[in-house]
Amino acid sequence: MDQEKIKKAVRMILEAIGEDVDREGLLETPDRVARMYAEVFQGLGQTAEKHLSKTFEFVDENMVVEKDIPFYSMCEHHLLPFWGKAHIAYIPNQRVAGLSKLVRTVDVYSKKPQLQERLNQEVADAIMKYLKAKGALVVIEAEHMCMSMRGAKSVGTKTVTSVSLGAFKEDLDLRNEAYRLMDY
Repeated sequence: MDQEKIKKAVRMILEAIGEDVDREGLLETPDRVARMYAEVFQGLGQTAEKHLSKTFEFVDENMVVEKDIPFYSMCEHHLLPFWGKAHIAYIPNQRVAGLSKLVRTVDVYSKKPQLQERLNQEVADAIMKYLKAKGALVVIEAEHMCMSMRGAKSVGTKTVTSVSLGAFKEDLDLRNEAYRLMDY
């Protein structure tokens, strides 16, 4: 990530909106924004492979559900935050991941300019690919600042998206059981 380029761009934006970039409160803003962008976009070019590669034998094929995984991301259309909770269900294929690895999977895909729908798909695809799961279902509920503070100005509105793959796509009863366990 080019921190110097970000600093220049932030300074230019501040000037373009009519701010005095040399006033005390804004002197360090370009540097702060550059450091923040390095943190919130650290998922660029990353996958969940390293997080989901450490697995444990588990011969049972019962569903695993991890819900209420908090995340923060940035809308790629407006570069404004959206945040919420992700819920993951998967059917192991004789191997399971450590539960913290599911949280890290959501984290890695949320740390880039993103669409909620794509975040859903990337998390579900990673579980299928790296865990070789028999099925994955991911539900994400989020509030988008691009809807809350501008445009529709609809504070508190949540967008809910879901992706079902493998066994969850094929078996409606299984999918409904996962939704029930996720409180949907």
